[in-house]
Amino acid sequence: MALSRAQTNSGESLISSTFASRYVRTALPRFRIPEQSIPKDAAYQIINDELMLDGNPRLNLASFVTTWMEPECDKLIQNSVNKNYVDMDEYPVTTEFQNRCVNMIAHLFNAPIGEDETAVGVGTVGSSEAIMLAGLAFKRKWQNKMKAEGKPHDKPNIVTGANVQVCWEKFARYFEVELKEVKLREGYYVMDPAKAVELVDENTICVAAILGSTLNGEFEDVKMLNDLLVAKNRLIRWDTPIHVDAASGGFIAPFIYPELEWDFRLPLVKSINVSGHKYGLVYAGVGWIIWRNKEDLPDELIFHINYLGADQPTFTLNFSKGSTTQQT
Repeated sequence: MALSRAQTNSGESLISSTFASRYVRTALPRFRIPEQSIPKDAAYQIINDELMLDGNPRLNLASFVTTWMEPECDKLIQNSVNKNYVDMDEYPVTTEFQNRCVNMIAHLFNAPIGEDETAVGVGTVGSSEAIMLAGLAFKRKWQNKMKAEGKPHDKPNIVTGANVQVCWEKFARYFEVELKEVKLREGYYVMDPAKAVELVDENTICVAAILGSTLNGEFEDVKMLNDLLVAKNRLIRWDTPIHVDAASGGFIAPFIYPELEWDFRLPLVKSINVSGHKYGLVYAGVGWIIWRNKEDLPDELIFHINYLGADQPTFTLNFSKGSTTQQT
């Protein structure tokens, strides 16, 4: 039972039940700020009881999101919940943790960097933000190339399978890129690499392959896509790249299928996104976007801020956010 401490007119301390107080007996407005405040324990009890109507996260087997972590991770999260992730000068160790994560993942995905080189990437709220950033980089690189060649640069497109997650449709609609989808067929529920390459034209900013389809978890054949696209690029003298959406499979393939070529071992793979809150075993929401090298991320997309004194490069869609998941 929820208890609160009260005092009588004479100053005597009493213990009373939150459920017996007038704050629980009187309905609070749902869509307006109340005229009067209520004690913190009553507010907690009301909110906590209503949250009991949610599903139990431990029983959630449908949404591909981590719902349990070790108690030590929970402690780290609680210790970091009040740190603003973007204040790099104020929290340099948190920034260092992010950089370590980016480098670890880049090496895991076989990025062509030396042991002492710094990988190119950033932590994100999840794979949705990571895909937006990757798509913006592809679009800007394509626009710069078309401008340099004196060609129209107002009708970019991206080739994907019809099985892509909704964030790809969001990217296309929000940032005005035509989405060219390879239709699925009976018995084949992922993107067909041959049909994808057929859809590629001069305005294609990239082809997006999925390592772990949302529909059935299947890996698309990135190696075949790379080989077919290399041949087409060589024939027509294009340089159409590949992005791999490894939100689900990025933390599975390197350990279970280490011989599978899907990552930066393939020359046309220029960027990869992965979700920490799927099979990275971290609570929602954290993801990463990793680029093959610096040339694949246009400099004009990186902002430099100095609110706290020193130069802070940033490439994200949002600004302030908590530091919790980056440290776990």
